[in-house]
Amino acid sequence: MTGDHYFTAEPTTAAQPREVEFSVAGRDYTLASAAGVFSAARLDPGTAVLLRKAELPAADTTGPLLDVGCGFGPITCVLATSAPSATVWAVDVNERARDLTAANAARLGAADRVRAVAPDEVPAEVRFAQIWSNPPIRIGKDELHELLLRWLPRLAPDGVAWLVVAKHLGGDSLHRWLVEQGWQVERHASQKGYRVLRVTR
Repeated sequence: MTGDHYFTAEPTTAAQPREVEFSVAGRDYTLASAAGVFSAARLDPGTAVLLRKAELPAADTTGPLLDVGCGFGPITCVLATSAPSATVWAVDVNERARDLTAANAARLGAADRVRAVAPDEVPAEVRFAQIWSNPPIRIGKDELHELLLRWLPRLAPDGVAWLVVAKHLGGDSLHRWLVEQGWQVERHASQKGYRVLRVTR
């Protein structure tokens, strides 16, 4: 692979700062973005479906919550504002993405509750009340399975994971694979070619 991709650890592409605007649950967001991160120019359609169709954490949720593959932070920022008492761990291999997520959390006054970190920086003992992800399908099936096998076991016993996957990129086969791994999986919603999966123990 040549050039940067959104799962490049340290993008060399010029940042070309920009802003992305979107609305979720009646709240407007304006977040900083930049080239070299996932869906840099807009809210990704899959992420939009996830945030519209999944059950956002209640205001009294204390977490901790996890955003796997945070990009510039749209899911993290929605979780942090929906659950103002929760700590949100925002994980991405991309350093620029983590920096943007931290900056966007600060814009929203949530800097003290958002931990934008590399995967290996999440303490092993942390268990998550909720895991959210628009997972990086394009890293390949084996790598995707490895990523999910790394993070889903970190769910608290009564925790829930929300995943969004495009049907044409294997949403239904991923559903079957998760069931084969012993997870309880419900197709919570379908919209615009995307599946929103609710995953529990």
